[in-house]
Amino acid sequence: MENQRPPLPPFDYESAIKKVQAAEDGWNSRNPQKVALAYTPDCVWRNRSEFVAGRPEIEAFLTRKWDKELEYRLIKELWTYGGNRIAVRFAYEWRDDSGQWYRAYGNENWEFNEDGLMARRIASINDLPIKEEERKFHWPLGARPSDHPSLSGLVL
Repeated sequence: MENQRPPLPPFDYESAIKKVQAAEDGWNSRNPQKVALAYTPDCVWRNRSEFVAGRPEIEAFLTRKWDKELEYRLIKELWTYGGNRIAVRFAYEWRDDSGQWYRAYGNENWEFNEDGLMARRIASINDLPIKEEERKFHWPLGARPSDHPSLSGLVL
């Protein structure tokens, strides 16, 4: 079905891992229109201190985000799962238009509907200014290569 986004809940370990990887790949595309389709039309978010509701607001939020966060590269890692919920931890690196690099660390709680679309996303995120030589995410923009270390592999 075109409105389904497999894998579908209830999640087991394998399907939760696939869902997390699909989310990471989507966000690394930096394509707000594509990424917004992974959420229900009435999805609600808390991202840091900002509240977002619905696909149009999600798309606008992501457009603003990736206009500001240049050279964005993200790694997500499964924390836990159960039923229709998944929790992840993540880190991403980006630079601003002045050349200052940052590493953002955070956790997300996700809740999915029966079609595998995310209906709720709660994200807590902290930014840490870093020097360019402290960067750990060096792959070309886009999906993280399969041989690149995970967050645990990078001891992050």
